Amino acid sequence: MGAERELDIKEVYKMNKFKAIIPMVIFFFTFFISLKAETGLAVGDELKIEDMVKKVYPSVVKVETRNFIRKFATGVVIDKDGYVVTTALISPRDEKISVLSSEGKRIDAKFLGMDPETHLALIQANDKSLLPIDVGNTKSLSPGSWIGVVSISPENTPFITQGLVSSISMDKLRLNVWVGQGSSGSPVVDKDGRMVGLLRGVYSEEKPVVFEFREKEVVGSGVVLSKAEAPAGSMAQAIPVEVVKSVVSDLKEKGKVQRGWLGVRIDENEEGKVEIMLVEKESPAELAKLKTGDIVLEFEGKAVASKEMLGDEIRKRKPGDNVTLKVERDGKTMEIKAKLGEYPEEEVWREMESKFPQLFMPRPQKAPQPLMPPMPRTPVEPRLYRWGMEKRRYIGVYHQDINRELSQHFGVEEGTGVLITKIREGSPAEKAGLRVGDVIIKADGVRVEAGEDLSKLVQDKKKGDKVKIELLRDKKKMSVEVEVEEEETRRTPDMFGFPFEWKDFMDYWNDYAQIMKRQYKDWTDDFSIAYKKRMEELKNQMNKMQEALKKQAQISIKGYKAIRV
Repeated sequence: MGAERELDIKEVYKMNKFKAIIPMVIFFFTFFISLKAETGLAVGDELKIEDMVKKVYPSVVKVETRNFIRKFATGVVIDKDGYVVTTALISPRDEKISVLSSEGKRIDAKFLGMDPETHLALIQANDKSLLPIDVGNTKSLSPGSWIGVVSISPENTPFITQGLVSSISMDKLRLNVWVGQGSSGSPVVDKDGRMVGLLRGVYSEEKPVVFEFREKEVVGSGVVLSKAEAPAGSMAQAIPVEVVKSVVSDLKEKGKVQRGWLGVRIDENEEGKVEIMLVEKESPAELAKLKTGDIVLEFEGKAVASKEMLGDEIRKRKPGDNVTLKVERDGKTMEIKAKLGEYPEEEVWREMESKFPQLFMPRPQKAPQPLMPPMPRTPVEPRLYRWGMEKRRYIGVYHQDINRELSQHFGVEEGTGVLITKIREGSPAEKAGLRVGDVIIKADGVRVEAGEDLSKLVQDKKKGDKVKIELLRDKKKMSVEVEVEEEETRRTPDMFGFPFEWKDFMDYWNDYAQIMKRQYKDWTDDFSIAYKKRMEELKNQMNKMQEALKKQAQISIKGYKAIRV
């Protein structure tokens, strides 16, 4: 009995040992297959990787945008006119965009548009000598097919990775291939060097495993800490070349890809059914009377299996398409018809900023400022006369520049005018009938907006010449002719640099002070009215902002995991 028991224990030990060996055999077998792919080998066929790289690399460029931050990605030249397709994560707003060719030539480029659904963007380089890539198709691919990814390294040299196709669908390729930093936008090629897809980035529907590694800096000393993501299901995702061609065609023609928009946020509830978590205001969904809490059972006759499936079905359609949804509401099923709209472009940018805040900086928003009425123009101070005998032409008016508000008050339709503040007794102006309070707008048909304009025109005349003055009196236009006179005066400055004609000087400044006093009162009255009005506007704006923030918070809480379609 003891011998039999000892034999049983040995048999169990052998069985457990055999079970432990099986996973190790599977691991090394898988590792061997992967190693064959990494060394460029396929079953029964040795790939000429170097020849393929030489063929593809001239069509690969590094894309850079620069503003507050620098963003890098890879792009691929798709035709002889310099069109480059890349990742939408590089999409600029106001930043400068350029490409670096495989030969190290930096070329300015123009951003043409992007598609937030596929994360593809189209730019055009200002150089038509770039070599376009050969385009293949995904029909020749199947799970297990060899693929290569050709990028540009941080040192601006070829950066090549290779792997296998994990799965294929109409809108995505899942690849078992390593993705390096800056590789998004790289061409995915087959064994003949033809593009079969464009690398979108790491595949992250499942939660990825994040690990850190160290590598030496290219320039300088020390180490650089870098992060990479290794999702469990597949390493990377690419957009099939057929989808790339369709998106590029739309971006060339319209600068955007028009996709259907329903205006709801959807998620899967506890029962695994797709539920509408939020209906957006003034959206096609609201017009169709869809409600929060509706369970979407079918879309255009197809059973809705997941929120991703419903989102894909909506986005693959165009704005204006009529669709039918079968929903469950309060235990009852009903059909609802809706007409899809177009997703607003500004919302596209806002969504990208929300998803990738480190790459997309929101446009700086200026804080609302109180509206300040225009400050009155500072009147021109009296001219300091030269020392000695002086001949000067004059018509005998003292004048003052007035700002736009006062000009409007006196009846000036455009621009400003010159206000007569005093008329010299016995002067040509008095004889011609000019009065204090008249506003001069033209002299000899020339627009007068400052006293200097009038003075210069008079000084350019000769004694006895006449000046045609156009003016406003009680807001009515009239004109008079004034004869130019000339006088010779000795003007000797005193210790303050002013002439000795104290009476004229003091009269001028008294008039000036009165005008400034009136002007200041008018300005403060205007300011008070405008300030109160602006404060009311700011209050309304703040209330609206508060409501918008409250609404956004509610949306964020309800739709944290929801998809917006």
